Amino acid sequence: MRVLTTLAILLAMLLGISVLAQPPTVPAVPFHDSLRGTTPLDEEAKPPLIYPTENQDVIRGLNYAQQPPTIPHKIDNYQLDRNANKCLACHARSRAQESGAVPVAISHYLDREGQVSGHLSPRRYFCTQCHVPQADAKPLVGNTFVAVEDVTPQPPPTSKKR
Repeated sequence: MRVLTTLAILLAMLLGISVLAQPPTVPAVPFHDSLRGTTPLDEEAKPPLIYPTENQDVIRGLNYAQQPPTIPHKIDNYQLDRNANKCLACHARSRAQESGAVPVAISHYLDREGQVSGHLSPRRYFCTQCHVPQADAKPLVGNTFVAVEDVTPQPPPTSKKR
């Protein structure tokens, strides 16, 4: 019995070594990734051009409820850290009328318990966590998003009773 076990172990080891000794197979079709293109994984891909940020001050429509609005202007060199928030120079509720900017939403003044406070909530202080500037660039990946209002209701499935 021991001899059979030893032979089985030796046979498994020989098969493992022979599999490891073979070179890896390369697929006939070149590898393609939507972000890397056909650049092999062991090479550095050429980075795509950075598109210029739109600076049109046109407010875009929203695609779904609670969607954060996009930033319709450039924010290059804006200081946005724990010491300063350049966005509030125009968008603070006290300055929005004179600057003509959209004021910060009242939801940004709610604390964790849902109580309105007199200052911006720390959870909403860093604007670019949710709001982003836009560029007129080709999408990197496809999007099949459909708003809930545009979805045609389907009849419920019928169950067959026996």
